[in-house]
Amino acid sequence: MDWLNYHHLLFFYTAAKEGGVVRASEKLRLSQPAISGQIRLLEEALGEKLFEKAGRGLVLTGTGKLVFHYAEEIFSLGKELSDVLAGRPASGPPRLAVGISDAVPKLIAYRVLRPALEENGGARLVCHEDRPDRLLAALVAHEIDMVLSDAPAPASSHVRAHSHFLGSSPVSFFAPAALAARLRPGFPASLNGAPLLLPGQNAVLRRALEAWFASVEVRPRIVAECDDSALLKVLSQSGAGAFAAPAVIEKELKRHYGVVPVGPAGEVSERFYAISFERRLKHPVVLAILDRARGELFA
Repeated sequence: MDWLNYHHLLFFYTAAKEGGVVRASEKLRLSQPAISGQIRLLEEALGEKLFEKAGRGLVLTGTGKLVFHYAEEIFSLGKELSDVLAGRPASGPPRLAVGISDAVPKLIAYRVLRPALEENGGARLVCHEDRPDRLLAALVAHEIDMVLSDAPAPASSHVRAHSHFLGSSPVSFFAPAALAARLRPGFPASLNGAPLLLPGQNAVLRRALEAWFASVEVRPRIVAECDDSALLKVLSQSGAGAFAAPAVIEKELKRHYGVVPVGPAGEVSERFYAISFERRLKHPVVLAILDRARGELFA
């Protein structure tokens, strides 16, 4: 395909957005056969089916979802251009959808995404939290724009995704003041039999901590295992036990959860990545997020 017919794209976009050809014909004030014919021409030009039957209606194919995503951006920019040329303010910032792996500490996620929340940040931030594999699937389906994770996209994955390293932080143990005071003398041997809250079995940090426990020959008493990193902190705040977290958020942990450092987990560290569909990032807010993370948070 050498060029794209934007009239055909508009008919497809309207049909997808309105939920079918019937409503699109009412919206555009054109006959249903005319709209259907234009969509067929677009499918022929792209060499892909954009809709498929589902019961009595139509749903977007995988390619249809991809084309719809780009069409939405194209027509959103077109409206913004018209507003600017007419001397009116832009209708609103573009949407930036970010998937956050459930293993990423929420305080880290906040620090990384803060540029998008600041005044004139340039985007309306939409956050989704889930398992990494589901977030990568959503990334490929163009349902989200970026994934924030504690691990790069797996090399064995069939997902075409690119991992952008944000930075790393040493890991320390934290606990309420009374428990921390008991654990500091003789640390890390003091962790032997001590109440500990650990991330879930599939977390990268969990595996690193277990290897470190073996190397220093300590066996903590595991009180709870949680995939949700925020729940670990709430449990610790209530006095349930100590937990491990990136040292870079020590001040925030003390302020929000009232916990203090116990000691460092040796050479254990956590690494963080922004995973995107594109190798070369272009969105100005995403670039600001990466620059702030690399230049300040993990510097």
